[in-house]
Amino acid sequence: MDRPRTSTKRWGVAAAALVLTVSLFAAACGGGDSDSSNDSGGSSGDATPVAGGKVTYGLEAENTGGWCLPEGQLAIAGIQVARAIYDTLTIPDENANYVPFLAEAVTPNPTFDSWTIKIRPGIKFSDGSDLNAQVVANNLDAYRGKYPARKPLLFIFVFSNINTVTVTDPMTVTVTTKTPWPSFPAYLFASGRVGIMGQAQLDDPATCDTNLIGTGPFVKKEWKVNEKFVATKNPNYWYKDPSSGAQLPYLDEIEFRPIPDGDARVNALLSGELNAMHTSGAEQIDALRSDRDDGKVSLVESDQYAEVAYGMLNTSKPPFDNINARKAAAYALDRDTFNQVRNLGLFTMASGPFAEGEIGYLEDAGFPEFDLDEAKKYVEKYQQETGQPLEFTLVSTPDPGTVKSAQFIQEQAQKAGAKVNLRQVEQAALINTALGNDWQALSWRNHPGGNPDNQYVWWYTGSPVNFGKFSDPQIDQLLDQGRAEPDKEKAATIYQNINKRFGEQVYNIWLNWTQWDIAGAPQLNGVYGPNNPDGSAPFPGLATGHPVSGLYLGK
Repeated sequence: MDRPRTSTKRWGVAAAALVLTVSLFAAACGGGDSDSSNDSGGSSGDATPVAGGKVTYGLEAENTGGWCLPEGQLAIAGIQVARAIYDTLTIPDENANYVPFLAEAVTPNPTFDSWTIKIRPGIKFSDGSDLNAQVVANNLDAYRGKYPARKPLLFIFVFSNINTVTVTDPMTVTVTTKTPWPSFPAYLFASGRVGIMGQAQLDDPATCDTNLIGTGPFVKKEWKVNEKFVATKNPNYWYKDPSSGAQLPYLDEIEFRPIPDGDARVNALLSGELNAMHTSGAEQIDALRSDRDDGKVSLVESDQYAEVAYGMLNTSKPPFDNINARKAAAYALDRDTFNQVRNLGLFTMASGPFAEGEIGYLEDAGFPEFDLDEAKKYVEKYQQETGQPLEFTLVSTPDPGTVKSAQFIQEQAQKAGAKVNLRQVEQAALINTALGNDWQALSWRNHPGGNPDNQYVWWYTGSPVNFGKFSDPQIDQLLDQGRAEPDKEKAATIYQNINKRFGEQVYNIWLNWTQWDIAGAPQLNGVYGPNNPDGSAPFPGLATGHPVSGLYLGK
């Protein structure tokens, strides 16, 4: 099909990210060299994929809320499972342009405020029902809060720019938008979170979160919370490997196991309990590289389209409603030493939310660098203005490495005269913690790269996922301008100005850009999956998971 139908000539269709992905300072690692041992994303070097077998895949967390997608709060572990069960209308290619997947074409009008989605014919859901325009329209309405059977919480804002969704023929949906939206095709993927559910799941009043009906490569077999999620091969999967014509998926079964402790996940891989896993932890990556060199594991690494790890500040309450407190915290943290001590010096420290190579990146966006004297001055300014000592609580998970990172930050702030208390919550509870207001600072990981319009939902005033709760009219205006701007050079200036504004106002304490590794048994291949239907190569980023249809175990 014709790739320009998704406007790949415009920069605006590059990656969107609705990835409610949370982590801790120690676990959120970035930078390093992207690496894949061969083109198929594994290490065995088999030229021909092998059908059959089972992969047991270790995840960093459980997704206790299930997979009723419009109402879900999926971090990377939940997204990884979702990508086994559900397909999306579009999918990213190697350049983060969005090409049709379940859709046969996604075509804008000249002003980018009307989009025609042509559905690919002959596709069935796992319950045997047909994929057609009506079920796609119902899904889109469910995500935007206009379908009676579903009550989304977060997606209402994500798709608030949609004006109408109309079925124009049995296989065509037309979407109009309130403003020009060049990046709309990216939002039809949304980091793999906007999967298309079968009508029966969509209308399920009681078990939508567990009765999973998708068009994806696997079908749910069983789910035991905090133990395993097992899915078997979809024998009627619609997609074939474009390079060979082979029926996908290659595996007969995939089992996901939540193992929050990164070291335990690595040990399970080395013992043979797992034959695949993901990690973004520096200590695990360093160990796995040695294991790869010794021939014990395969390893696929990527820092492309990276997230940023950072300390997120709650600007709606003391002390971080005061800019002096925010600047004191920023100046107090020796980020380079943090990178050496906690990240083993493996990664690149962030200058802002946009990684190098992304629209909006600046080598120096004005973010405060470590200066203990300046930190002490801002602590004193805060105390003079408020009559209160600078004290705050940093929330992290109980992972031992993460706690050590929090303790490092605690010690640094105390040298500047600020008192830092530490509190731990389980990783599965971090999103709900952020949605509430009972916190002052959180360790976080978010904003994977691609089209910077994907950050609109995270930073706009009033968005439920503007977790830092800052209200900045200048950023709002720039986000509105950037969303409607199809010209790449003009957009670059807009998002660079947003980057500078973050440097000035210090809404977050930027740490490092992340790297994700997929480690497996030596014979694991196919991590990045097959080429896309239009012939383009698959997306090289791993921050929002990866397809599993092309995974196979070589001989």
